[in-house]
Parts: sequence; structure tokens; C-alpha cells
Amino acid sequence: MKQILSGNEAIARGAYEAGVRLACAYPGTPSTEILESVAGYPEIYSEWTPNEKVAMEVGLGSSLAGARTLVCMKHVGVNVAADPLFTASYTGVEGGLVLVSADDPDLHSSQNEQDNRNYARFVKIPLIEPADSQEAKDLLKLAFEISERFDTPVLFRSTTRISHSKGLVQLHERPELEPLRKPEKKTSKYTMLPAFARQKHPKVEERIRELSAYGSGVDANRIEEGDARIGIISSGISYQYAREAFPEASFLKLALSYPLPVELVRKFRSQVEKLYVVEELDPFLEQELVWMGVQVDGGKDLLSLCGELDPGTIARALTEAGVPDADPTFLESGTAPGAADLPMRPPTLCPGCSHRGIFTTLRRLGVYVCGDIGCYTLGALPPLEAMHSCVCMGAGVGMAHGMSKVTGDTGRIRDKAVSVIGDSTFFHSGVTGLMNIVWNKGSAVTIILDNRTTAMTGGQNNPGTGRTLDEQEAPEVDIPALAEALGIKHVRELDPYDLDAVESVLKEELSNPDPSVIIAKGPCVLEYKIEEEPYMVDLSICDGCGRCLRVGCVALGLKQEGDKKWVEIDESLCTGCSVCAQMCRPEAIVAPGKMEEVKS
Repeated sequence: MKQILSGNEAIARGAYEAGVRLACAYPGTPSTEILESVAGYPEIYSEWTPNEKVAMEVGLGSSLAGARTLVCMKHVGVNVAADPLFTASYTGVEGGLVLVSADDPDLHSSQNEQDNRNYARFVKIPLIEPADSQEAKDLLKLAFEISERFDTPVLFRSTTRISHSKGLVQLHERPELEPLRKPEKKTSKYTMLPAFARQKHPKVEERIRELSAYGSGVDANRIEEGDARIGIISSGISYQYAREAFPEASFLKLALSYPLPVELVRKFRSQVEKLYVVEELDPFLEQELVWMGVQVDGGKDLLSLCGELDPGTIARALTEAGVPDADPTFLESGTAPGAADLPMRPPTLCPGCSHRGIFTTLRRLGVYVCGDIGCYTLGALPPLEAMHSCVCMGAGVGMAHGMSKVTGDTGRIRDKAVSVIGDSTFFHSGVTGLMNIVWNKGSAVTIILDNRTTAMTGGQNNPGTGRTLDEQEAPEVDIPALAEALGIKHVRELDPYDLDAVESVLKEELSNPDPSVIIAKGPCVLEYKIEEEPYMVDLSICDGCGRCLRVGCVALGLKQEGDKKWVEIDESLCTGCSVCAQMCRPEAIVAPGKMEEVKS
């Protein structure tokens, strides 16, 4: 049977066909749909975890119990999971353990575009890169075989284009699994005391050499013979682009791309006159080839270190360097017809978003806001412009503390620093930062935007929603009680749609010399489908001053005819949240049901 699947869906299917028993992840674009798809297979136990480090540790425990295990995250999540991952390279596995890193070249939804192929070299584990949905499924099964054969975790690297593009995939059935035996106690293998770890390092180095030899014979790495004048080494989505750009060239197509298959590389190099390396982001393959002493005639000197590639970029860059026979279709530059005339759609908070009132008030108060990763990061953009830093998950809490420690207390509200963090991000890595504020007698204000979901990645459950991945009821973390347990004496809850209350509470806590936590409780309007009757504008009063537009709601629009200006509300977008009405000084924005009173 064949089915059209995205790369993420294909990875989930590969887990099913490979006999995976447990899968866990923290949601993050472009990886999120993998676990959501895995959850559709009842044969696999799956769970969201509070962060990627926990996911890696849960996965390692499952593997040591003998189960094939899948752990998924986006590229920056591997930074969080790196601590257990590095040592897992030493311990090895029982059941196969595969870590999926979904990289994001061109930063479609990320704060950086790091190239996680480097982790394979750093951790000294094998790296597998699929080039389409079929390979995403098939190579995942190969990854588990390699993991168990070589006693190692495997890094399985996808990218946004592989994760989200779709292709026809041949499906197979899941094998019958034998019951797991009681975990065997192997202290010297899995307890990384220095004496045991020292014995493991030489074995890790030997494993890399064995994997290189294995890679020269595995079918996933292959030479595609073509014009002997031109040889191209590539992997993943870059291979697809290069194959389209130069269909007549000879290719060494890598799937097990680290460690490099030395014998196969040398064989390919002997068959072509000139060798080019086509890869996105870092010169990962190119550096490996140079260290091997293989002559490379072109690589990152021709292609950018930043952003995504495409067939046109590759065709033009290599043609300018003298490489012949590019597909002429890709030699012309320019945008698609009419694309330049399309209006840009700026990223913005949803109409009725509970975060809007918080940022509107923070901007008015003029404080420095240390932000975090989530929908609320959009508070940095015009017209709100009320977030001034965003680095990584949980960083804002610690940054606000560090800032307050060095600036001191001037007694002025505008000189204070606050942190803004979502509920899911707080559970991910904000709790320890808040604990540190208390421990080190800080004074920073922490605002937790509790919208009852992990909104930015599509509305996944978290420890505060009272639901698990499969929508089973679960204990719900009590955020006020948790903050108090950490030692916060000033814990306030408020309605983020009540601007007067938001301003009053913020001023009180910003004037407080002790650390404070403010919890803004407003469920996500999109996830919980919250919609009230839309507000309307009394055109006899509205003078088009634009004050309401400062909240940055796309339901509002400024109109003008001659000298007359006024604001319109799009009834199809307005959720009746009232924030714009509270901003309107002449009270021209009228609540639902009040318009008839105005007319009468």
C-alpha cells in the first residue's frame, strides 16, 4: 500500500514499522507533527515531556530496558538535550535509540539556524539524513538497526523542507514484538563513573572507524554515475536540489553521512574529474573531505553559509564557477510571476489574544522586558514594541535577575526589568531561573502568561493543562502554589484583558523590593475557540486618532476619505476581547448590544 505522507508523518510511520515501543518529545516546529502522528499508533506509548532534556532521559531509560525508542525535537532542543546525549554515546544502548533533530535552515520559526550535523561529530555518533518522505520512513528503520548493531544512539537529521513536504510512500506492516525481558544490570556499561568512562572512550573511537567502513557498503550511500567531468557529493534535501540543477552530473548521494564512508568517497573521487560539495549551512561534508585529504574543487566558496538552497541558487553558483550542463530552467533568477506584487503579511498576535493587554501596558510603563520563546515573542514587533530581548527557552527569567542585580534599585518603575514567559516555557526551563531569583535575593518581576496550552507549536498539552498527549486527564500543575513553594511571597493573578487591573498590579509589584510573580490567566482564543460578539465603532464619535491601533490587532483598520479618518472593526475577526475599547479615549468603540442604545 502507498500513501502520501509528509516527512514528519513518514518518520512516525517508520517508527511504527521499526517496532518502536516508546516515543517522546517536546513540541517545536518543524518537528511537532512527528509525535502527533506517532500518537495515532496505539502500539507505541508516546508522551510530551516538559523539555528536551527530559525527553532524552526518558528515551534513554526506555532503551536500557530493551525497547526501541524514538526521541524528537527541533534543532535548538538538542542544545537542551545535549547533557544526557553526550554521555549516552559512551553508555550505548540496549534497544535502538534514535534522536530526531528537525533543523530549520532560513529560520522559518526559530531563533537561529544552527547546523546540527555538527552534533554527530561532537557526540561521535552516526548521522542519517533522509532526502524525501520515502527515505524518512525507510532510513529510520535503518537507524534502529545501526543503533543496535553498533551499540550507539543515532542522530536522524531532518530539515524544514523534508519535515513538511509530502511524497508518495510505500508502507509495510509492523513486526510482531517479543515481550521485553527484565532489564539486565550492567553497572560498568551504564554507570559513568570516571573509571568506567575512561574505558568507553577508546571504544567510541573504534566505533566511528567501524561505522565508516560500514557506510562504504550500505545501500543508503550510493554512487550515481553520470557525466564523469562533474562529481557532486550531497545529502538530504540539498541532494534533491543539486540533482534537479545538474541532472547529468555524477553523484555520491549520502544518507549515512557521518562518519564519512572513506572507501566509497575515494572510489567516487577517482571516477570524476572535478568534485563539488553541495550542502546547506555549514561546510560539514566539505571539512570532512578536506581532513581526509580529498581534493574539493568547490563548496562553500561558491554557496552561502546562510539560509536555504534551491535548484536555481545551485545552478547559477556552480555555472558561474565553470560547471557545465546545468538545467537551463534554473539559470534565470527572479521571483515567480506576480510574487513581488503580493502584500506582506506581518506576523502578529491573533485577534483577542490575552497577551495583547500585557504588552500594551508594559509599553506604556516603559520597563525593560526580557522575553522568551513563544507566541508572545511577537510583542517585540510594532506597534507593541514591548519586548527587548529573546534568546532561548527560559532565558528571560535569569536575564531579568542578572539585569536587576547590576543596575540596582533606583526607585523608578521605568528602570526596572521584568521577564515575560509562557506557561509551557515556564515548565520547560523557567522554574529553575525563578528558584535562582529567590535563592540569590533578587527583585525581578516575573510575568507568566498562562494561556493553558503550548500555543506557538499548535496547541499541545503541557503539565499545566491537566491533559496528556492522548487527552487523558492528568494532575494539573498549580502555578501559584509552585511559585510560593519556591519562596515567592508576592504571587498575583490577574485578568490580562482588564487594562486598569494590569497596570495597577504591575505598578505595585514593580515598586516592590522583593521578587514577584504575576500570573496573567487568559486561555488561548484560537485553541479554546473563544469568541464573543464583536465590538463596533460609533462613527459619530471616532476621530481616527489611532490610539486603539497601538494594541496591534488585525481586526482594526484605519480608513480615510478626504480629511475624514475613522477606525473600522472587521466583525469576522473581532473576538470581543475589549482591549481596543479600553484604549479609546472618546469611547467610540462600543460593546456588543450597546450600538442600538447609541443610535437611540
